[in-house]
Amino acid sequence: MDSDKHPAAENVLGGFLRARRARLRPEDTGLTTSGRRRVPGLRREEVAALAGVSTDYYTRLEQGRERHPSQQVLEAVAKALRLDQEAMAHLHRIALPTARRMRRSTRAERVRPHLRRLIDAWSDTPAFVLGHALDVLARNRLATALHSGFGRPDNLLRMTFLDPAAHDFYRDWNQAATSSVAALRRAAGMDPDDPRLIELVGELSMRSHDFRTLWARHDVRGKAHGAKLFHHAEVGDLDLHHEAFSVNSAPGQQLIVYQAEPGSPSADALALLGSLNAAPIAPRSTTTPD
Repeated sequence: MDSDKHPAAENVLGGFLRARRARLRPEDTGLTTSGRRRVPGLRREEVAALAGVSTDYYTRLEQGRERHPSQQVLEAVAKALRLDQEAMAHLHRIALPTARRMRRSTRAERVRPHLRRLIDAWSDTPAFVLGHALDVLARNRLATALHSGFGRPDNLLRMTFLDPAAHDFYRDWNQAATSSVAALRRAAGMDPDDPRLIELVGELSMRSHDFRTLWARHDVRGKAHGAKLFHHAEVGDLDLHHEAFSVNSAPGQQLIVYQAEPGSPSADALALLGSLNAAPIAPRSTTTPD
């Protein structure tokens, strides 16, 4: 995508298709080639041949002039581009007519009180709730302590790309940056006209070259589970596992939970972080006998 355009202003489908075919080599798909190629990846006519459509049709698809591809064509193109299940689902979403895309309420996202009480009760587990644009809507005490090094810990993308603390906090910053952008790209496919997403992508595109580069790759991946490698100024390195759960009562929200391997140094460090940031104990009232 052009880095100065927001999701609604660009040909999202065309950008996705171009980015994906640029990654494939002819030998990856069983094609034979000879001579020097002027551009990386597959040519349009090669993708068209693999998908069983005409070069003219595929060209119109990339250029945004073909607005209503069939399911069969999308599946053939997905197969030609070697898309995984997540990317294939994204392709189907962005190829749908605008009227059929999901529309979100313009009201500010809120976390239900019951969910807030639930994560607050987890004193030894960092937990927080993300909105559809990866805004941090709520976090418990240990998650607050975990993110205490950030100046404005209100959005995972802003924290990763705009806060200098991110390069110290994320021991594998490249992986953290790549996965967060892929999650945002997935959200943009759900509703490319969402005002919050447009605002966020615009801000990040203007202020971060790294974000612009990753956004143009059109990687798509939701947050599910995996390893997280952090470094915290108070307790040192933390090797944690995270799980993401969809909040069924609030579509688009996710509950993120971190956990350390029991008995590991990271578990000890997490326990220390919790004790260093524990809520103060209110003094007991005493009565003096007459």
